[in-house]
Amino acid sequence: MRFVIITGMSGAGKSTTLKFLEDAGYYCVDNMPIALITKFADLANTQQSDITKVAVGVDIRSGESLPELESVLEQFKAKSFPCEILFLEATDEVLVKRYKETRRAHPLAGADRVDKGISEERKKLEFLKKQADYILDTSQLLTRELKIEIEKIFVNNEQFNSLYVTILSFGFKYGIPSDSDLVFDVRFLPNPYYIPELKALTGNDKAIQDYVMGFDAAHEFLNKLTDMVNFLIPNYIAEGKNRLVISIGCTGGKHRSVTLANELYRQLSDKDYGLKVEHRDILKDSLRKK
Repeated sequence: MRFVIITGMSGAGKSTTLKFLEDAGYYCVDNMPIALITKFADLANTQQSDITKVAVGVDIRSGESLPELESVLEQFKAKSFPCEILFLEATDEVLVKRYKETRRAHPLAGADRVDKGISEERKKLEFLKKQADYILDTSQLLTRELKIEIEKIFVNNEQFNSLYVTILSFGFKYGIPSDSDLVFDVRFLPNPYYIPELKALTGNDKAIQDYVMGFDAAHEFLNKLTDMVNFLIPNYIAEGKNRLVISIGCTGGKHRSVTLANELYRQLSDKDYGLKVEHRDILKDSLRKK
């Protein structure tokens, strides 16, 4: 029996996650009354039951009975019942944006602002986050990327670290990304922009990649950066950090930064944490000229 509690911030992707798990063969129940969870788990775990995988959605909608879940979890531990907790997280800014886009009311906001409801929800869910086996920050995840992470944990049973790393290329002339944790400047490398036959290409094109990586300084930078990231990430994981944005910038965010971001992604792609690469400004030069 695999019994998973899906919880976390409203708007962080619980309903979507439950749909993924249902498609993967889990018996899913959303917003079950807290008082019934123990009984339901006992019934599902009997020899007569043919249910082997269960996912139960629990969140702030449980209202005043939510603190009772702590007692339920203690009962599970006392009985050595195999319960796992997935806590879905997102930044306040992203959650506010999602609520504005969907025009839904936050369950705790009432007549007040959404951010007030989010703040109150964080306080009420803190005890669950502390007990979570997996914390997944969906702030920067597309739906398909969230599905990949869920499948890693609950379908493929891969080792999971509660850290999702985004490698982000950008152009300094468009500003440093505000959510950056680590920022690196690769403007010291020769710029393909000044070579006519390379100017219109991007760091996703082989000709640019060959040009940028044709310099010893590019390889030395990549090796040192990879070593540093490999040192930092285990320490971030031990600290409990669940989201890391590594930003690599050049002048326009089209050539050098894109190439090095892609190369760093390749260097880290065999790790057991979530990883993706994004190119924020790769098309901005061409858009501005239209």
